[in-house]
This record gives sequence, C-alpha cells and structure tokens, in this order.
Amino acid sequence: MSTLSQLKPASLWQLFEKICSIPHPSKHEQKISLWIQDWAKELGLAIKEDAVGNLFIKKPATAGMEDRKGIILQAHMDMVPQKNNDTDHDFITDPIKPYVIDSGDWVTAEGTTLGADNGVGLASALAILASDDIPHGPLEVLVTIDEEAGMTGAFGLEAGWLDGDILINTDSEQEGEVYMGCAGGIDGNATFALTLEDVPSNYQAFNLSISGLKGGHSGVDIHTGRANANKLLVRFLLSASIDFDISLTELNGGSLRNAIPREANASFVVAKDKVEALKVALADYLSTISANLGAIETDIDMLLISPEDFEQCWTKATQASILRALNACPNGVIRMSDDIEGIVETSLNLGVIHTRGSKLNAMVLIRSLHDDGRLETQRMVQSVFELAGANVVFSGAYPGWKPNTDSAIMQTVRDTYESIFNKVPAVMVIHAGLECGLFKTAYPHWDMVSIGPTIKFPHSPDEKIEIATVEQYWQLLVAVLANIPKK
Repeated sequence: MSTLSQLKPASLWQLFEKICSIPHPSKHEQKISLWIQDWAKELGLAIKEDAVGNLFIKKPATAGMEDRKGIILQAHMDMVPQKNNDTDHDFITDPIKPYVIDSGDWVTAEGTTLGADNGVGLASALAILASDDIPHGPLEVLVTIDEEAGMTGAFGLEAGWLDGDILINTDSEQEGEVYMGCAGGIDGNATFALTLEDVPSNYQAFNLSISGLKGGHSGVDIHTGRANANKLLVRFLLSASIDFDISLTELNGGSLRNAIPREANASFVVAKDKVEALKVALADYLSTISANLGAIETDIDMLLISPEDFEQCWTKATQASILRALNACPNGVIRMSDDIEGIVETSLNLGVIHTRGSKLNAMVLIRSLHDDGRLETQRMVQSVFELAGANVVFSGAYPGWKPNTDSAIMQTVRDTYESIFNKVPAVMVIHAGLECGLFKTAYPHWDMVSIGPTIKFPHSPDEKIEIATVEQYWQLLVAVLANIPKK
C-alpha cells in the first residue's frame, strides 16, 4: 500500500519509510539507534553516543559557508506506540505500515500511530546530512532518546558535546507556525491499596469496556473536546455502585500518560436480580454520552460481557474511595492563557489506570506554561487522591521553554518563510513538552526555534501527516540553513 518513495522531497520520504520499517517505540530505541550509527558511518560522518543514548552527528560546512554560525538540527528517535483494539501489532518487533490516504493528501499508518512525530523531523535532519547540494554552515544533528516517555535524553544531555550556537527543533506539528516556547510538565502517580473480600453468593460477573474514542496527544489535542475513556467509564461505575450495588474486581484504562485514553475496561459482580436493570441503565448511559459527545466522538461503544466468575472483589469502602477520587480528579483544560490568545495555559490528562495485584495506580500528566499553574494543579490532584487514602508521588518535572521575543533565529525563520511563501507565519507557543526547555540547562546560550509540517492527531492511531506541508517544511529548512548569519 505504501507509495512514500514517490513523494517529494524524495530523500526525506525514503528515509522516513526506512525509519517506519525499524521498530522504535519509547524505551526500545536500540534498533533505530544502531541503524542511524551504521548509516552515518557509511556516509563518512563523525558520530558519537553519550551515556544515556543520545546521538551526535557532525558534518563540516559546505565550501564558502565556513564562517557561518554553527547550527544544530534536533529530533527524537522514539515514537508513541498506540494501536486500534482490533489491530494485531507488536511495536517492539513489527514495522509501522505507512500508506497514502486515497485522497492523496495525507500519509497515515495501518491501525497504529504513524510515528511522523518525530520520524519526519528525524528524516529531514538525516536527509540534510546525506545531501551534497544543500549549502549550510558548520552542522550538527542531535538525536535524543525517550522524548515521549520521560525525556530521558534531554535530561541526560551534558555540556561540551555540541559546538553550535543555534538549535532548530523539528518536533512541532503545524506548518505555517513558528514555535518559540512550550509548556513544562510533571507526572503524577497515585497508588491505592486494594482491600478485598469474598464475592457474595448469587452474584454474576461482568466485564464492561468502553472503546471507539479518538484519543490523541494530551497536549496539542487537549482542548479539542475529545473524551477521556477513563473518565467516562468511572462516571458510569460510580453511578452503578450507588444504584445497583456492583462490586469491582479490576479497573484498567489508557496506556500512556501523554495520550488521551481511547479505551478502558472494568470487571465487577452484581446481584443477579439487578442484572436487567443494570443493562437498561448502561444503554441509557451510552445513548446519553453519544448524544452529548457525538459531534466529536462518533464511534463510542460500550460492551458488557460475562466472563468466568471471580472469587474476590473490592470492599465497598475501597471501591467508594477510588471511584469518587477518580471521578473528582480534574481532567482536560484547566486554564487558557491570558497572554497568548487561543493557547492552553494549564491542562491535565488522567492518562492511565491499572490494577496490579493488591494495588491500583492512576497516572496523570500535568502541563503548564507557568510553574505556578503546574503547582496549583499538582496540589489539586494531590488533595483529591490523598483525601481518598492514596499515596501520591510526582516525578519527572521538566521546565517550559520561555519565549525569547528577541530571538535572532526566530526572526531569520520568520523572514525566510515570508520570502518563500509570501505570507507571515504565526509565531506561537505550543502546549506540549518540547525538549528545548531542558536543553537550556546544559546550553543556556542556545538560540532556539521549532518548526515542522502539519501532523494531525499524534499519539493516536488517527495520526496523519499532510504531504504538501512536508515539502513546504523542507523548503523552509533548506532556505534557513542557507540564511544562517556569519559568526
């Protein structure tokens, strides 16, 4: 189905197709890293790897450009692993299968995330390295690991590995926009101890799942109204626990803290004489949420099946505490920015719920343009979960990238864009966790900007990239390299 090699620019698309063929989910980047190293060595490029696994590739300036400021192209090598429920795919061993949508305007993947975030950015940096006809000054490429699942590479970046003064991050997702700032964030993990008891007699076991939601990126899609499967399922379970006295045995939903959950499921028991009434209530609930969310969530489905019987279930006290806490946990947009119109300031995603043995964990990701907004939301979450008896731990805090309105590279990119496309790009701040804020720790002098083609619905199986914007992004990147000023 794939015809990527026929797209332009050919060198970029061919490299992206190769990247898709090599499994590279977060935390499992060894194969893609080894391929990049072998590829660079075959081209005679200097490449090295640091202690955490970041790669550094250097290419001398083209003739006549030796006096330009050193520039660094940056991308991350990992991708978010998300698939549809009916897709048989192992992200650790199986290749992504990209193809051109029938309209001819977009590239997507068969039933999984595409990995255009940030595979296309990576492909563009490699294509520049491989070229012999693109003028540029002293050039370095920084390829980081684990951006999507903890920013391990950015946290581990040490001073002294890179010589350049200007960094172009290739991880933004809207052509026509130039990013000069991003949100910071922090992960939260609430752990509940589960107290169990024997299932009463004359009870029937059920498994209830919700699926068909669109999901998406917990930053750039958080304001779109896409529903959170964890929140929708908990809402029904809380009502059912009150109206029908159900007793839970397990609760799971979502798979990544930075992806809006598309699916969730729960197992429970209910008295046999209440089964029919429960089914009626479930049908009414599905009808209600389908009507209320139908403009966006067009394929919501809830399935109730009867598995084998369970021997134990949660106690009523345990169940009440957990369901009330999860129901009360904030989710979605917390506050819009007062400084930048149309931009989310602070948000929260209840991304993962999972039951493991005698514990239940709930994982959230808080994002904010301001430390105070992040701390305020963090305290709200902590208050809700601790009132329910959970142990709450926050970790992995990363700073935002503070906008620099005097940025010389931002001005260069903006002027270059206007000269090519005869329009002024929007200079923006993105509500997502780019690595640029962390880079400032080791390289505080760097002047940074982020650009990229249009990618819709990253972090979900709906992910797709607009073909025409890839060529526009490439034109801009090549022209900016030629316009880098002298030292």
